[in-house]
Amino acid sequence: MLACFSVYLFEIIIKLPMTATFLPLSPSKWKSLGKWFDFDGKRIFYREEGTGETLLCIHGFPTASWDWHTIWQDLAADYRLIAPDLLGFGFSDKPKGRPYSILEQADMIQSLLKDLGIMQVHILAHDYGDTVAQELLRRYDEIKEGAQKLSIRSICFLNGGLFPETHRPLLIQKLFMSPIGFLIGKLMSRKKLAHNLRSIIGSESEFSDQVIDHLWELIQYNNGTAVAHRLIRYMKERITYREAWVGALQKTAVTICIINGVEDPISGRHMVNRYRELIPNPVIYELEGVGHFPSLEDPKQLLSKLGIYHASIR
Repeated sequence: MLACFSVYLFEIIIKLPMTATFLPLSPSKWKSLGKWFDFDGKRIFYREEGTGETLLCIHGFPTASWDWHTIWQDLAADYRLIAPDLLGFGFSDKPKGRPYSILEQADMIQSLLKDLGIMQVHILAHDYGDTVAQELLRRYDEIKEGAQKLSIRSICFLNGGLFPETHRPLLIQKLFMSPIGFLIGKLMSRKKLAHNLRSIIGSESEFSDQVIDHLWELIQYNNGTAVAHRLIRYMKERITYREAWVGALQKTAVTICIINGVEDPISGRHMVNRYRELIPNPVIYELEGVGHFPSLEDPKQLLSKLGIYHASIR
């Protein structure tokens, strides 16, 4: 009864006007506030801020940890936030000959958390980051009891390809996957990026020229377009490891939920429907008018739903 009342009270509180203002933070400013970690001889950029339980934030393709800047300060008031740029993304190194697997990204995150002395986390993930989180969840559930392991307290998935059969990639993603993928990166431009990003946001959302500029800067950093065709291979991995990664969602005792911008043509309402079919006792928060990027399109609504979810599991 008390727990239900707490959730009800929290719902009332989050409906009050929020004092936070979401002023654009440039990637260069975001970088200046970050730290660096060595993984297998490569430099990994990450942000760390706040105190309390650890919330690990894992970004999507083809962007970076900067995606979280709109909700960063609000979350830092309650959590110790850790947000890396995955290998090949953002300000982290982007070696051209790397295979770039989801398994390696999970290795990197585990190594980073171990280096920071963190053994227990909540996870907030988006897109590509959803798949990394699924692999972390699989590892958590499969390691024998008593063994030293990363303990996962909860996972909140934002829009992403949790089920390969519901993932609807853009044409440019299919081209990156093709034999001429390496050429597509060379032909990529800010104008094409703007067109593709604006095609997957919601009807009530808008990406300003400034936001597009910032995202293009992050993708271009260290010639990132040259490795995009390698990074996109995660789409094939989702098929290869479907049984393990979907199975992890179905069998885990970890509390999980999705917060989904339902107007996302890639992983929107149709993915939510599949989630309802496959996941026992699904916890779902649907964001109407929002597309693929909840943190950039409607940060206030995302914070509201995330707050309700975390309040319900405490």
